[in-house]
Order: sequence, then C-alpha cells, then structure tokens
Amino acid sequence: MRIDLASAPGHQERPNEDWVSAAIPASGGGVLVLLDGVTPPAGDDGCVHGVPWFAARLGGRLTELSGSRRDMPLDQVLAESVRATADAHRDTCDLSHVRTPQATVVVVRWDSRYVEHLVLSDSVLLLQAPDGAVTAVLDDRLDRIPPEVLRSVAATDALRNAEGGFFTAAADPAVAARAVTGRTPRGLVRAVAALTDGASRWTDTFGQGDWAGCLAVLRKEGAQGLIGRVRAIESAPDSAPYSAAASPRHKRHDDASAVYAEL
Repeated sequence: MRIDLASAPGHQERPNEDWVSAAIPASGGGVLVLLDGVTPPAGDDGCVHGVPWFAARLGGRLTELSGSRRDMPLDQVLAESVRATADAHRDTCDLSHVRTPQATVVVVRWDSRYVEHLVLSDSVLLLQAPDGAVTAVLDDRLDRIPPEVLRSVAATDALRNAEGGFFTAAADPAVAARAVTGRTPRGLVRAVAALTDGASRWTDTFGQGDWAGCLAVLRKEGAQGLIGRVRAIESAPDSAPYSAAASPRHKRHDDASAVYAEL
C-alpha cells in the first residue's frame, strides 16, 4: 500500500484552512479524510475560534471514528463528528450563524471487502479501476448555482446549507444525509485520490488534463507534484487562466490539498 499526501496554504501569511489525514488501523484497511475549510466573507461569523480550529476538530474526529467504528456507516460518522465538534464550542459561539465555521468533506474507508466513500460539497474524490478507468465522485450542487448569484454575499448566504442551495459540514449533524455516499467492491478499486478545489483546479478550472490525467500526475509526481503544477499555472506572469469576475468562487491562490492511495 502506498499513501501520499500534501497540503499548501494559498498565502504564507494566512493559516491553511484545509485538513488532510490518512490512517491505517491495526485491524487492516485504511482511511483517508480531506476537508476544505470555507473561508467566510469579511465580517462576523459568530465564532471565536475560526476555520482552521474547526477543520482540525472535525477532521480529527472523522479520522478517529472512521478508523475505530467500522460498524458505523460514513454518513453516521459524519453526523457524529459534526455533533461532537459543535459541542466543543456551543457554549462560546453562535452556531446558528449562517457563516459559522464549515468545511467540505471527503472520507474514504476500505477493508478487504469494500471501498466506502462520502463526499459533501465541492472537493473531489477519484476512484481508479484495475483497468485504469477513473471515476470522479462529485457533489455538484455548488456548480449548479449561477456565477452571478455567487458574486453576491447575501445571495450566497441564503443558499448556504439551505434547500435548493449547497451543503457543507457546519454545526447541524443532519447535513450528513445530504452527502454523496456509496461503496464499491474492493477488487474493483486499484487507487483512490481526494482533492480540495485548490488542487482539483488543475483539471476543472485550468483544463490541463482530465481526471485520469490528474490521477496519473498524482501517481508519478505525488501530491506535492500536482500542487506544484497548480501553483506554476497560477503564478505565470503572462497567463491569466481565470479571473475573479469570471470565477467568483476561486481565489488566485487557494489552499490546496491532495491525498493519493494505491490499495
């Protein structure tokens, strides 16, 4: 088994709001957890701790429960992890605030029989079959919202964790029912990868290759290699692959995280 992971902040002067972890339980199999903390608009979010604190708390709980509670489906793991994280700051923070700290989620868990997955919001999961075919598991609800809507802070807030909008892991355990989940027979999966949108933009924003090509970069160059490719494109002085006006969801340099596992 090979597991490779990396994470890089979008700006050195700001803390990284991503979380990525891997675990190999003594009972066998493995777990990957990847979160992309949602940077709130300027202003109050009702929390005294901040997004990095939240991502670390939620990510740590997801990693522990995914590995230790094999009897618990991943949607229940997410629900319990959200509940425990909320309880950790319920007495000091306003968890009803629409911008309370929140994150996208990818969890992958495997044993000798199955590879289970859970995806919530716009981080990406890739599953590679033994013949090399790559399937992207996506929660595309955020992609369905018109860019002009996302340019409005008020309009985006109205769609945040709301029917007809998009969902992230925040303070309500019920969001676990909104996640994209599934399981695949272990023999049908050769490798898996998870990427925050700061890393997946190599494919979905910059169009440097399809998902199979993205996975090939991860296999050959590792997670840091993929992130390095993204940073090179973003920093090219004579190239503007996108603009804030055309792509209001994307910063020029975003926190970027990736994890790759050959099973």
